[in-house]
Amino acid sequence: MQYTTVASEILAGVGGQSNINSVVHCATRLRFKLKDTARADAQALKDNPGVIMVVESGGQFQVVIGNHVSEVYQALVNQAGLADAEEHDSKSGNSKESVFSHCIDIISGIFTPLLGVLAASGILKGFLALSIVCGWLQPNSGSYTILFAASDSLFYFFPLVLGYTAGKKFGGNPFITMAIGGALVHPLMLAAFNAAGQPGASEVYFLGIPITFINYSSSVIPIILAAWVSSRLEKGFNRVLHSNIKNFFTPLLCLVITVPATFLLIGPLATWLSHLLASGFQIIYSAAPPVAGGVLAGLWQICVIFGLHWGLVPLMINNLSVLGYDAMLPLLLPAVMGQVGATLGVFLRTRDAKMKVLAGSAFTAGIFGITEPAVYGVTLPSKKPFVFGCVGGAIGGVIVGFCQTHVYSFGLASIFSFAQIIPATGVDASVWGAIIGTLIALIFAAISTFFFGLPAPVVTAETEDLSHSSSITDNHSGLGEVIFSPISGELLALADVSDNIFASGLLGAGIAIIPQQGRVVSPVNGVVASLFKTHHAIGIESDSGAEILIHVGIDTVKLDGKYFTAHVKAGDRVNAGDLLLEFDCTAITGAGYDLTTPIIISNSENYQDVLCTKGTAITEQAPLLTVIR
Repeated sequence: MQYTTVASEILAGVGGQSNINSVVHCATRLRFKLKDTARADAQALKDNPGVIMVVESGGQFQVVIGNHVSEVYQALVNQAGLADAEEHDSKSGNSKESVFSHCIDIISGIFTPLLGVLAASGILKGFLALSIVCGWLQPNSGSYTILFAASDSLFYFFPLVLGYTAGKKFGGNPFITMAIGGALVHPLMLAAFNAAGQPGASEVYFLGIPITFINYSSSVIPIILAAWVSSRLEKGFNRVLHSNIKNFFTPLLCLVITVPATFLLIGPLATWLSHLLASGFQIIYSAAPPVAGGVLAGLWQICVIFGLHWGLVPLMINNLSVLGYDAMLPLLLPAVMGQVGATLGVFLRTRDAKMKVLAGSAFTAGIFGITEPAVYGVTLPSKKPFVFGCVGGAIGGVIVGFCQTHVYSFGLASIFSFAQIIPATGVDASVWGAIIGTLIALIFAAISTFFFGLPAPVVTAETEDLSHSSSITDNHSGLGEVIFSPISGELLALADVSDNIFASGLLGAGIAIIPQQGRVVSPVNGVVASLFKTHHAIGIESDSGAEILIHVGIDTVKLDGKYFTAHVKAGDRVNAGDLLLEFDCTAITGAGYDLTTPIIISNSENYQDVLCTKGTAITEQAPLLTVIR
């Protein structure tokens, strides 16, 4: 239900189904291609508690969700009937899109579906290398053989897998392009490649044209180019062939034309390009590894913000295919852990309950290589922590670059990458360099953020019982703004509320009351900012800017307004003590609902602290909360 609700709100926020050309998802974000971005309400999506951030980059409208993105994606495509929308992306794309944005979109569309299994395969390869070094497994053992096959199968048959995803992205039949990829790694072709390298081997021809046999296992660029050619041919054939024959003649012609063309021209050309890219990177990297490390690690998270990091993913995979190792991925470890360290600093420093919960979960996700929740939800909004994370990443990148650390399998830059950087010869200086550089990035960012990244918290005496505090004489005392109780009843800590969303503090800091009578009065002088159509919840904005949400009961939205009576409407001016709502306590509890009423400061991130009254009970209009400016 939670994912369905968020999905429907996102669908409305992007302008509805009719405004969507395509949608895919990566590890943390939904990536829309919209017909008209002006129809999307980015601000409304940013304000949605289920959305971390909205970014427009690379020709995509990106909605950052976090770790539950796949569930939200599935709910969204089910609601909107978009399950195959990504297949039609090339048919309805925006012609005004820049070449660079189009390339980024293509790359992300091809590799996004593989991200999880790519990371899993790389991690497994890393742990196998660690097992060999530690003596846990032997290379000739059956256990190692089976696990190695599991870790290597995706990379070995990359042309087959990429044929499918590239075909979908280019708007062709993915099974045709997958068959083309299968031809590239067919045992007959591999046997011909091995035979061609033997002394005295005779040249092989196709219709009189000599064939250059190449081992396409683990290759990236050849199948992507071949899939593009096949998809273009397929569209042309479908236009000219009769409907009675095109279902089998179009695939036939695509295979007959594209497969030979790939072995004769596309493959050798793409292989030459692959080696050129790998050599070009090596030249740049070899010129000054520390400089390359500092620049790449320092700027990496900025690229992630705009979705531009996808442009480097094929280069990393290409390096592994051509060189057998990659020097780019290890440089990203400090970049990732720099933001993780900054998030840790925020977690340790902040006194805001909502931010502390968000920072804690983002810290955990960041360790495993997912930094979007940390960047968008924690470090970037506060600015300085993000900068400290980037600086820490740059410092660590210099160290990793100086030690010339390599990675031997692809995966997300995460804590598991330490297993993937172990060479076959065992742990050496390059491994220790990566560990030291990464730890320095994390520690520097954490310490810098803790001491300099956030405003210093207000130091006050231990919170007193506000209902008896003589220091508060009016609603605008020197301590802060006082929020009076809108209800009489029994006090309950917010953390003890049965609803996890309120209890976690994600919606804001505050307290809860179990009502003794069925009425809600205004806690401040201000304006009714919102009134739910079911009348079970109301938002008040005080004259001083505090935003108070009063939510009567848990899950009482399901009553659809039954047993609730509103005495105000949105936009009304109210004074402290004015009657806002009435409700039937007996009927609501008799219907099986919990009447616990959270009262939260929904913009508590704008305050240094939110102090709650002590005690077990409170009367209407007694001091309940104090927000520290």
